Amino acid sequence: MQSVRKAVFPVGGMGTRFLPATKASPKEMMPVVDKPLIQYAVEEAIAAGCDQIIFITGRSKSAITDHFDVSYELERELQERGKKALLEVVRSIMPAHVSAVFVRQPRPRGLGDAIRYARSIVGDEPFAVLVASNLMLSRQPVLAQMMERFERYNTPILGVQEISPAVTTQYGVVEGRLCDENLYQLSGIVEKPTAGAAPSNLAVMGRYILTPEIFKHLEELPRGVEGEIQLTDAIARLLQEQQVLAYRFEGKRFDCDYKLGYLRATVEFAMRHQDMGAGFNAYLRQLCAEGRLPRQMDRVAHFPADEEEGED
Repeated sequence: MQSVRKAVFPVGGMGTRFLPATKASPKEMMPVVDKPLIQYAVEEAIAAGCDQIIFITGRSKSAITDHFDVSYELERELQERGKKALLEVVRSIMPAHVSAVFVRQPRPRGLGDAIRYARSIVGDEPFAVLVASNLMLSRQPVLAQMMERFERYNTPILGVQEISPAVTTQYGVVEGRLCDENLYQLSGIVEKPTAGAAPSNLAVMGRYILTPEIFKHLEELPRGVEGEIQLTDAIARLLQEQQVLAYRFEGKRFDCDYKLGYLRATVEFAMRHQDMGAGFNAYLRQLCAEGRLPRQMDRVAHFPADEEEGED
């Protein structure tokens, strides 16, 4: 059985929900405390054992390339100033044992279309797909949780969590039966169904482990609205040929495609930050004491996954 070593990051979208902040800077480079969104996702992939990172980029995405490239001038400056800790931080962004590949997607035409551009690099290996705007907070990295199940079952796995009926039109929703702890054997998957048509309350949350058979279906799919190719539709076709599983992962997910989800993530990660967490929590307690925040701190710290903004 092949292990999953390659991780694909579709980062070619325009990020229109965050305009004007994303007019000249990629949405994936927006910081949560002191790291950009894309770095959290790359660190998750590396922690799960991936050593080849494949970015599917687009126009105005050069900042992502620069972020993961070596900055000789910055490193020399930090070295000369004796800032060894910061130098290590900069060098650790892309560890020496990990390679990065950048592929240009001419136009953002759906998640499935972006993944098609990784075919020649992925080859005949299983691979992971991580959507960086889905930021995860968990004891064990979410992709690592999924890797453990993939090694056991050797079949495609989708990371899912429960959602409320009010937001089914924002997600791919799965149908299946429980076959192991938090693991479901799928019988169907629907892209953005209405609440009444949703087959379950389990939605895909931007984490996938796929096998190379998916590329055939991505190539054969007809283009939909605005020329898009949806990964969900290709997975639905794959289901007719082989088993696909859904894993309800442990952890909290923040939808940073939306401003409210991004702000929630910023607060949660700031509360847990190694250097500034204590100070930030003290500030929140001060706001509570002044009556500017609810006194029940768990109301500040707990953000259900189903309280998202509407679509733009």
